[in-house]
Amino acid sequence: MQRIRLLTIAVIIASLFSTNLMSQETRRLTLDEVIRLAEEQSPYALIAKHRFRASYWQYRTFVAEYRPALTLTGQLPDYSTAYSRVWNSVTEQYDYASTNILQTSGSMALAQNIGLTGGSISLVSDLTFERDFERNANKYISAPLNVRLTQPLFRYNELKWQKKIEPLKYEEARKTYLSDVENVHMMAVQYFFNLALAQINREIAETNMQNADTLYQIARGRYNLGTIAEDELLQMELSYLNAGTAINESETNLRDRELKLRSFLGFNQSLRLELIIPSEVPDLEVEVSEVLKLAEKNNPELIALERQLVEAQSSVAQAKAEKGLNANLTASYGLRDQDPLLNLAYDQPNQQQTIRVGFTLPILDWGLGRGRYKMAQSSEELTRMQVEQSRIDFEQNLLLDVQQFNLQRNQVFIAAKSDTVAAKMFEVTKQRFLIGKIDVLELNNADTKKDQNRRSYIQALNNYWTYYFNLRALTLYDFVSRKPLETDYERLVE
Repeated sequence: MQRIRLLTIAVIIASLFSTNLMSQETRRLTLDEVIRLAEEQSPYALIAKHRFRASYWQYRTFVAEYRPALTLTGQLPDYSTAYSRVWNSVTEQYDYASTNILQTSGSMALAQNIGLTGGSISLVSDLTFERDFERNANKYISAPLNVRLTQPLFRYNELKWQKKIEPLKYEEARKTYLSDVENVHMMAVQYFFNLALAQINREIAETNMQNADTLYQIARGRYNLGTIAEDELLQMELSYLNAGTAINESETNLRDRELKLRSFLGFNQSLRLELIIPSEVPDLEVEVSEVLKLAEKNNPELIALERQLVEAQSSVAQAKAEKGLNANLTASYGLRDQDPLLNLAYDQPNQQQTIRVGFTLPILDWGLGRGRYKMAQSSEELTRMQVEQSRIDFEQNLLLDVQQFNLQRNQVFIAAKSDTVAAKMFEVTKQRFLIGKIDVLELNNADTKKDQNRRSYIQALNNYWTYYFNLRALTLYDFVSRKPLETDYERLVE
């Protein structure tokens, strides 16, 4: 009896503690609301957003390389006083002449990369003003227009391969962001149902405590009348004690699960959460062929495999180009003039033009270039095999995921029916125990099944929504609304 009094006091204290917590602000949340909040403010959603931003600006940098670049450069001023070494044609020897010169120059250049050939073309216009203090003379040197072409010959065209790889990277980043959001949804489902199960366990513990108290009081009366044996009374006392322990454990577990969900959603510590468990699931069955088609189109893993193959091909092309003849063609054409007066410095410019071809040809490298080329070819073949195997594994896993999802709705239905039947069976068994038709072991067995089936129903809901959002992450498709998953990418980088 002393133990029972102590247990009752502990339960009362726990109830008072729970009442104090309930006096805090409480927010009731549905599964849809938890998913929406997770997408908007969970740390994992923010990480996905910043990861996409990095990829976005990397792509913007690539795009900028294909657009004209206008650059202004200058030196304001460039002053020099020194002795310069000059050749004296009269004495046929070097003399040292004093110089005291101030120069001011500016240049405007418009440059454009040529992706098709890997070269570049530029238009340059510059003007230099020179003041010679030694001779008290001014000079304007002008170059109104200079056209320069730089073209690699027989070399690796990095711009060409970037044009194949970078769009794939950006598309992969776009799809990865959507997939990451769906992974956040799956995490939200796990946190939601973990707390929901803790709430159910708390309700079960409270109900069991009330039942155990009632049944124990009845058992004591029967024992005093001599209608039951002492072992049955002790069994009821033990059930009562265990029920008290279960309440304390369920309360601790509830606070822990609530803290984790609150932290995941970014809420403050003073807010209490109460979940509304969904009572229905969509009547949905997906076709394997449709899911495979959507995954082929949208899944970032498959896009990544395609990118890896193109990168391997790029490495082969680079190794092949570097083992042979490499040459550069540089050509320019322009106008140039000089005059002490600025307006005359543009009056009669003279033509100037250059053309230059430089080359590098390995004569003896002891097979270094050929070895690198063969290594790149081997790496490409290995990548191709890995890509094919990854595709096969992906499709097989996707097939299993589809089959598992299509089973989940029926599992939820069975779990819900079992929960109802088990609860009804316990009530019937309880009434039979009260009139002395069955013993305490049968009652405890019915009680255990009631609790197990209630928890199984919550787990079935958890499984359904986890598989559903997993399919969304794999296909980037909303099977309920029948539309692709989309987002405003420009808003993400603001």
